[in-house]
Amino acid sequence: MRSPESTFIQEAMDHLQILEEVLLELESSPGNTEHVDAAFRALHTLKGSGSMFGFGELAAFTHHFEDAFDQLREGKAKVSPELIAVSLDSRDHLANLLDLGPDTDAPDALRATGDVLLARLAKLKGEPAQTTPKTADAQASQSPNQSVSSRWSITFSPEPAALKNGFRPDLLWDELAQLGELRLTCIDDRVPALEEFDTSECYLRWEMELDANVPRDRIEDVFIFCMDADIEIKALDEVTPIDDPAVDQAPTAEVPPEDTGKSSARQAVTTKSESVRVDAHRLDDLMDQLGELVIAQARLKSISETLADPRLESTVEEIEALVTGLRDTTLSIRMLPVSMVFSKFRRVIRDLSVELDKPAQLVTEGGETEVDKNIIDCLTEPLVHMIRNSIGHGVEDIATRRASGKPEIATIRLRASQSGGEVLITVSDDGAGLDADAIRARAIERGMITTDQEVSTEALYQMIFEAGFSTAKNLSSVSGRGVGMDAVRRVVDDLRGSIDVRSTPGQGTEVTLRLPLTLAIIDGLLVDVDGDRFVLPLSSVEECVDLPEDENRREDGRTILRIRDQLVPYLSLDTLFGYNTSVAEKRRVAIVKADGQRIGLVVDDVLGQLQTVIKPLSPFHRSVEELAGATILGDGSIALILDVNALVRRASTVMIAA
Repeated sequence: MRSPESTFIQEAMDHLQILEEVLLELESSPGNTEHVDAAFRALHTLKGSGSMFGFGELAAFTHHFEDAFDQLREGKAKVSPELIAVSLDSRDHLANLLDLGPDTDAPDALRATGDVLLARLAKLKGEPAQTTPKTADAQASQSPNQSVSSRWSITFSPEPAALKNGFRPDLLWDELAQLGELRLTCIDDRVPALEEFDTSECYLRWEMELDANVPRDRIEDVFIFCMDADIEIKALDEVTPIDDPAVDQAPTAEVPPEDTGKSSARQAVTTKSESVRVDAHRLDDLMDQLGELVIAQARLKSISETLADPRLESTVEEIEALVTGLRDTTLSIRMLPVSMVFSKFRRVIRDLSVELDKPAQLVTEGGETEVDKNIIDCLTEPLVHMIRNSIGHGVEDIATRRASGKPEIATIRLRASQSGGEVLITVSDDGAGLDADAIRARAIERGMITTDQEVSTEALYQMIFEAGFSTAKNLSSVSGRGVGMDAVRRVVDDLRGSIDVRSTPGQGTEVTLRLPLTLAIIDGLLVDVDGDRFVLPLSSVEECVDLPEDENRREDGRTILRIRDQLVPYLSLDTLFGYNTSVAEKRRVAIVKADGQRIGLVVDDVLGQLQTVIKPLSPFHRSVEELAGATILGDGSIALILDVNALVRRASTVMIAA
C-alpha cells in the first residue's frame, strides 16, 4: 500500500511538470491569463500540501514564488523573459527540495541557491530580498489588509481505517495553528469497550475553533488529502473581504460563506474518480501472470490437438478467446501516450537555444500515440541526445540561416505514429543536413572502412551511431552527431528496435526510431534450423520466400537473392550459428529489415506465427548479441528469440569481409 507521503511526492512531481509546461506556454503567449492562473494553482497546492507532509522548506519557498504570480493575476506585474527564467530555475529548485524527502533540512548550498532565487524574485517584484526559513512559518503571514478577525468552527471525523493509511493528526493541527489561534477538543464517544477495541482503528474525532482571518479555501487546503473523512467547516461571524494572495482559484464548486453544511474538501468526497493511480510494479506483476497464462493456454492447445477431443477443443477455443481479450486489455492498461515524454523537451530546446544562441522551436505531432510504459520510460535518454545534436550540429547559426533564406528560428519536429506492431518516433530539423563526405572521411580515418570500399549513403549515416564518432571540428558541450548517439543505438537495441536516417543537404535531417509497441508479449514467426526452433519478431519480417535451388554466387563471394527486381543479400542461419550445413531439399528465406537494410535469413522451414512471451536469458547467455530472449512453446520446449538488428549488422560484417 502506498503511503500518503509517497502519494504526495508523486502528485507534487505532476504539479511541477504542469508548472514547467505552463511557464513555457507563458513565454510564447505572455498575455494568457489562464496560464497564469494554472501556474498559481499548481504553486498554491504545492505550498499547502507540502507543509502538511513535512516538506517545510518547500512550502516556505513556494510561498514567495506564489506571490510573484499573484501579482500577475492582479495586474500589478507583467510576464517578462526575466520572470520566466527565474521561474523555471525556481521550479528546478522545488524539484531538488522535493528530492530531500519530508522532515529534512536543506543543506547550506541548496538553501543558498534558494536565497539567490528569492532575491531575483524580490527584485522583479520591487521588494527587499527574502531568505528561506527552515519551516513553513512564511505561509502564515498575513496581508496588510487582514485587520478584521474571523472565527471558524471545524468538526473533523476521520475514517476508521485512517491510521492504516498513515494518518498523522498532529501535522494537521500544526498547519491549522499556523493560520491563527487554534482551540482543540478531542471527542472519544466512538471508543468501544476494551474487548472490542482494535488498535489499528481510529475512534477519535475532533472539534476545533480557529481564530484566523483566512478564506474557507485556506482551511480546506489543510484537509486536502483527507478525502474520506467527515469534515464540517462553519463560519462563526461575518468575514470582511480581504486581499489574500493565497485564495485558491481551482475550478471547483464554490461553497457560499453562509453555508453551514459539510465542507466539500474540494468536492473530492462525493466526486467519483475516473482514474486510479497504480504502482508500476503491480502492472509488471500482472503482465508476468498474463505471460504465464498465455504459455499455459498454448500447452493446453497442444494437448487438445493431441487428444483430438471435440469437447476439449471447444473449451480450448473459448479459453483462447478469453486469454486474447485479457491480453489486449492488460496491454492497453500499460499503454501511455508519448505526449508524456514529448512535453519534457520544450524545456530542453529552450535551454539549448539560449546556451548556443540558436533560436529554435519545438513542434510535436502524434502525441496521442500510445506505447508500453516500459518503452516510455526508456525514451527520454535517446531523444535528449537526438535533440541536442539536432540543435548543436544540425541547426545553423542565425547569420547562416539568414543568408540561406531560412527563418531565423529553427524548427525541431518531434513526431510519433503507429505502423503495425511498431511505433515510429521521429526527430527532424530544418538545419544543414548530414555531410556524407565528411562522415566517410572520418570513417576512413578511424579505420571503419577502407578508401576503396563502396558504402551506401544510408550505411554512412548509420555510422554516426558508433561510439565516439563525430565530424565536429571544435569541441563543445554539444559537439556533433557522434556525442551520445551511441547511447541512442544502445537503448534502441535493448528495446529490440531499429533506426532509420534520412538527410538532405541544406534542408535538414530526419532520424526515426522504430520500436515495438510492447516488450512483454509480441507476435513472432517460428522457424526451424537443423531441428532447433527460433523466433523472429514478426514486426521485423517483411516476407518469406522459397530459396531457389539455382541461386547464384557472385564473384565477390556475396550471396544474393533477386526478389521482384531487387537484390537482397542473405545468409544461412545454420552457417552463422555453427550448425552442420543443411541437407534440406527446400529451404525458406525470411526477409527482415533493420537500420534501413534488408537481409535474407535462410532457415530450413517456417513453422508459423505465435504469441511470444519474452523471457530474459540467464546471465551466461545475455552477452550473446544475436539473442533477444527466450520463450516457452506449447509443448514445453524452449525457443530462442533472435535479435534482428544484431543479425543484420553481423550479416553486413560477414558480407563485407567476404
